Amino acid sequence: MSTTLSKNFEPGTVEEHWYQHWMDKGYFKSTPDERPAFTVVIPPPNVTGVLHMGHTLNETVQDVLVRNARMNGFNACWVPGSDHASIATEAKVVQMLEKEKGISKHELTRETFLEHAFEWKEKYGGIIYHQIKKLGCSVDWDRVTFTMDQHYYQAVIKVFIDLYNKGMIYRGARMINWDPAAETALSDEEVEYRDLQGKLYYVRYKVAGSDEYITIATQRPETIMGDTAVCVNPTDERYQHLKGKKIIVPLVNREVPLIFDDYVDPTFGTGALKVTPAHDINDYNLGLKHNLPAIDTLNPNGTLSEAAEVFVGMDRFEARKASVQQLKEEGALVKEEEYCTRLGFSQRTNVVVEPRISTQWFVKMRGLADKALQAVSSGEVKIHPEERFLATYKYWLENVKDWCISRQLWWGQRIPAWYDKDGRFVVAATEDEAIALFQSTHATSISNGQLTQDEDVLDTWFSSWLWPIEVFNGITQPDNPEINYYYPTSVLVTGQDIIFFWVARMIMAGEEYMHQKPFDDVYFTGMVRDKQGRKMSKSLGNSPDLLDLISRFGADAVRFGILISSPAGNDLLFDDSSCEQGRNFNNKLWNALKLVKMWEANGAIQKDTKGDDFEKASLAVHWFETRLAEVQEQLKGMYKEFRLSEALKTIYSLIWDDFCSWYLEWVKPPYGEKIDEYLLESTIDFFEQLMQLLHPFMPFVTEEIYHHLRQRADGDDLTNKQLGEVGHAHQRSTTLQQSQLMQLGSLLKETITAIRDTRAKNNIKPKESVKLHIQTSEQSNYRLAQHIMGKQVNAAEILFTTDVVPNTITVLVGTDKFYLETETEVDPAAQKEQMLKDLEYLKGFLVSVEKKLSNERFVQNAKPEVVEVERKKKADAEDKIKAIEESLASLS
Repeated sequence: MSTTLSKNFEPGTVEEHWYQHWMDKGYFKSTPDERPAFTVVIPPPNVTGVLHMGHTLNETVQDVLVRNARMNGFNACWVPGSDHASIATEAKVVQMLEKEKGISKHELTRETFLEHAFEWKEKYGGIIYHQIKKLGCSVDWDRVTFTMDQHYYQAVIKVFIDLYNKGMIYRGARMINWDPAAETALSDEEVEYRDLQGKLYYVRYKVAGSDEYITIATQRPETIMGDTAVCVNPTDERYQHLKGKKIIVPLVNREVPLIFDDYVDPTFGTGALKVTPAHDINDYNLGLKHNLPAIDTLNPNGTLSEAAEVFVGMDRFEARKASVQQLKEEGALVKEEEYCTRLGFSQRTNVVVEPRISTQWFVKMRGLADKALQAVSSGEVKIHPEERFLATYKYWLENVKDWCISRQLWWGQRIPAWYDKDGRFVVAATEDEAIALFQSTHATSISNGQLTQDEDVLDTWFSSWLWPIEVFNGITQPDNPEINYYYPTSVLVTGQDIIFFWVARMIMAGEEYMHQKPFDDVYFTGMVRDKQGRKMSKSLGNSPDLLDLISRFGADAVRFGILISSPAGNDLLFDDSSCEQGRNFNNKLWNALKLVKMWEANGAIQKDTKGDDFEKASLAVHWFETRLAEVQEQLKGMYKEFRLSEALKTIYSLIWDDFCSWYLEWVKPPYGEKIDEYLLESTIDFFEQLMQLLHPFMPFVTEEIYHHLRQRADGDDLTNKQLGEVGHAHQRSTTLQQSQLMQLGSLLKETITAIRDTRAKNNIKPKESVKLHIQTSEQSNYRLAQHIMGKQVNAAEILFTTDVVPNTITVLVGTDKFYLETETEVDPAAQKEQMLKDLEYLKGFLVSVEKKLSNERFVQNAKPEVVEVERKKKADAEDKIKAIEESLASLS
């Protein structure tokens, strides 16, 4: 390790060096052993993309937890991987083929298309892994898993067949959500609803054989061609005389029945409803009840089909305009109204979803959901923060619907159903197994080539719900040593937006196939927003590029920036300034290192380590040791409760304020003198321990500093160092109690700050020494601290007094008074003016505290410790007021 330190910390070369070093040493690899496992599986990002700021937060939180566990003696195993993302990836490949090769998907065979898809995945799929490495994540790269790996593919098929044989998967025609852009079915959870301003069209439907009309209101006039009835409430007097009549559907002049059903609210709108069973779930249910035909007027791509009779081949929204125009020309359009509507959009392609009747595969969810609900309700799986997300989790599972798992795509695990020419099917893993099953169940002789496999693939989430199990081959090789050692995993860190998509379903799969939970804890991170409060997204252009941030600020600074902004479970506002704060912190650490190394280079002297003089000289060491131990204990609770932002802030304050701003100043030798050897060794010990506390959050700068602090043997690296194995090189004993040390430290900081502020206000130059007189009833504390205090406020002499010292500058700290005797001319009038200002402020402060304490509701409802704090504020203010009034009297 070079002894020459750069002016500022330079992250670029440092990060590359240490990450490669850690990889070469195999620190991130995990194999089962006698240690307890700490297992985390990365929420697999889509293979199509790059890490956005939400991912950055997620991966950073996981790395903090994993590194902390590794340093606490756990066998930490963090499994990386990616998801094949069927809809998104297929769309990318289709776009690539059309743009680069001028080829349409429909011109290719399935096999050829999949070859292109895997080529695309190999070319672009590694981008995310590169970013994860640049961020410093300590994942086990030997365990990279992809949801289309052969073993994983087999696991998904095995689970499908098992659930089908249990009667939990079925095939049927249902009203589903259809994505016209991807031309595939979606599950209910893949539809995002938005409130939009639309139009309501009032259209006249003629009663056949009469001059009467019934007016209906619709948002989608392009579906009129699919109407197979008009429905009214049986109690609605306006329509009683029309029982048995036929209604003529405009645009296509189709006669349809007028039906009566109490589903229709007679007070809403016109009290009449057009019934389009093929394009609305409620109409579909009415159609089943009244035995109505369903006319599907849409093609899979969202254009009008032959069944529409008019505007065939026209896009659905263009057809809406055309329908309105023709209705006007026919005199059937009564009026248009602005209307606030709620529309469903595909989460994958961002197009308006169409309800459509389609034959699909479904999973019965009630039984699975009940197990997942029980796992969380009983506390077997703990959700953090519980107060924000437990209710959401329960709501989803209590209102669960059957899961549509088939997708009309080629990229994904193909559904293992095999059909004969008559449409009969069996479910089997291979064609040979299907043939044997066909012959046993249907008593039919079938040979190779006579069965056709289902063209659809499975929903991406049907593979990812097995993630914590199959990354350890738990489905394909049950009871293998790894699944038994690493499962259940320790903690899942993920975004709140996939609480049902993924979290609940993983719990279902875990309970079904492992008969236990998949993880102990679930920590939901907040949503990353820009400083204006907007969700970061590519479409808004407000999401920064991760690699660019790392290039500008360094990985440690980016990790710091996003974590310092992230209160547990709550949304966070992120902008570059937080990364800048992280960079400044890096440089603060670097400057502290340079100071310590300069002391070391100047040489140290050894003094007698016994007696009162040593006790006074080493007060800073005893104080910081106590402060450090206090923070170490606090951090244990913060980790346990996933208050990582608070933990980072606590470490930041400990290092920046307590260590750099106070401790180093207290132990700094006078200019030109050598430092005491005990103080130097203690300082290096503390610095090592601080770097160990900070390491999970900022691994690169801490490892670099750790190696500069001392010569290290090969393999002595911070990243694999157990907590407690650094520092404590010297036995530090003191007669002072911890509480007294902490009180002394606080008193010193407050006193030094007050005296320095007073010197500055009175234009006493820093190099000018003063004589300091202390008037206090507790001299023992100041006598212990006078060595440090004298150096910090440049007091050539410290004296204790019981009386006011005339012709001096007065400083008040609590009820203690300090008199600065200086050669600088003292202005009694200015002192008196300042005291009067302080007195006015304190009296106002006292009134506000007394008002709070006189409020019976506050005293009765607030926590006792909160009330006690207010009472302490009142007593302190009264003491300070008394002290100032006494000082004013002495000036008169």
